Amino acid sequence: MAKLKCRDYGFDCDFVAEGEIETVIEEFRRHTDEVHGIDYSKEAVTQFLLRKQGL
Repeated sequence: MAKLKCRDYGFDCDFVAEGEIETVIEEFRRHTDEVHGIDYSKEAVTQFLLRKQGL
């Protein structure tokens, strides 16, 4: 199970995406685009997950 929190990436925001990797990537991307105005690529968010997991 994967998990990304906006707060971990410098946002003053309580949003958390949690679940299957593909779902987390899409939810986090959609949220950061719609709420924070940042359109992260799928590859960038995948790297966030890999780094967080120490891979």
